[in-house]
Amino acid sequence: MNDADPSDETLMARFARGDAGAFATLYRRHELRLWRYLERNVGSRSTSEELMQEVWFAVAREAERYRPTARFTTWLFTIAHNRLIDAARARRAHLSLETVGHESEALGERLTADPAAGPLAAAVRRDELAALRRALALLPGEQRDAFLLQAEGELSVEDIAAVTGSSFETVKSRLRYARTRLRELLSEHA
Repeated sequence: MNDADPSDETLMARFARGDAGAFATLYRRHELRLWRYLERNVGSRSTSEELMQEVWFAVAREAERYRPTARFTTWLFTIAHNRLIDAARARRAHLSLETVGHESEALGERLTADPAAGPLAAAVRRDELAALRRALALLPGEQRDAFLLQAEGELSVEDIAAVTGSSFETVKSRLRYARTRLRELLSEHA
């Protein structure tokens, strides 16, 4: 990467040295997909907003200690994953995806988009997106998390393993089971 488009790791180093603009760039780069990951896991806008703040506060707090031993996105989503676990423990509530908001529909849009969509196709797509939300909510938490880390976080299997503290093979299995189950659930909707 050139200076006009520095890597995330370079931006973190700059931020650690006091460059607030570097933090702003990191935030802009990762805000939407981090938001979607959190929101799809907890299903609550207010909880997602709290978790977003906690994640970015942790990034700011840990900037001086950050070492690029893995990709920045792996580190960022590890923080987010841990905050999700902490929030679930604190509330002792079942994670739900029932109330995903319209601003976080990128996954559904990617999975159901039709370039020739008219009003009828748009209505069908909304119905399919609702079915996807219900299907995601039915996945076991570990499978849903792995699937969303890959689909929303755009993380590799290796990165997901690092984020979740699981083996490569375990993550591959979770992804395979998640995709299989989603296909089954979505075929029932069809």
